Amino acid sequence: MPELPEVATFKKYLDGTSLHQKINEVIVHDDKIIRNMSGDDFCAGMMDRSLTNSYRRGKYLFARLDNGYSLLLHFGMTGDLNYYHQQEDQTKHERFHFRFDNGAMLGFDCPRKFARILLLEDEEAYIRSIKLGEDALTIAEESFINAAINRKCTIKGLLLNQKILAGVGNLYADEVCYQCRVHPASPSSSIPTKKLKELHSTLQTILHQAVEQQAHYKEYPDDWFWSWRKDDALHPKTNEIIERAKIAGRTSYYFPEYQVLYV
Repeated sequence: MPELPEVATFKKYLDGTSLHQKINEVIVHDDKIIRNMSGDDFCAGMMDRSLTNSYRRGKYLFARLDNGYSLLLHFGMTGDLNYYHQQEDQTKHERFHFRFDNGAMLGFDCPRKFARILLLEDEEAYIRSIKLGEDALTIAEESFINAAINRKCTIKGLLLNQKILAGVGNLYADEVCYQCRVHPASPSSSIPTKKLKELHSTLQTILHQAVEQQAHYKEYPDDWFWSWRKDDALHPKTNEIIERAKIAGRTSYYFPEYQVLYV
């Protein structure tokens, strides 16, 4: 599933192609991913509107309309945006597209149909209804530390909890734990404050760098955990064998001697 850096890249793409253009046609090929209304109602709600700006919160992208409504784009596992001018550039699994008054089209592609598209009258009410936490890219150090020391969960569980910290997924959570040498199964309330500050700072560094590189994994630093996060991998310095376990309900990779288990 796209994590915060991927959705930040979608936001940049949307902002760079599709703002301030009137929508004069809406074509829905398959309305399964439109979750709160029919395809016909969706078309009616988007016709003659324009996208004025966008807002990202965690893995959620809100495209704001000129009438105060918001189009929620949650990309699921395979959602993608495609801005194009020629019909032959339409993607195979396009579920709907908008045609703008300049003739260009913005399509939403989703092969596995796990995306969620909603047309919202009140964006803030929706965010409250799903109890979406603070954005992981902007959460303050104090808020992060308070969340950690006041909850009975693992640090991996804290990082993945979208009601506390919106935007972090499994891979980035393992990356943060590895870079800080913290075992992902450590209870968050047992981790010293100094180490929690390091976890917050490292999280910010990793996410900002990933956003700057537009989530192109091949361009991430060679010494990131991505390089050897797989079965039977050896730590490049200690030769310790990697281990895998279910932590907070997700498959987690770690080096049990290199990463400290706080208890």
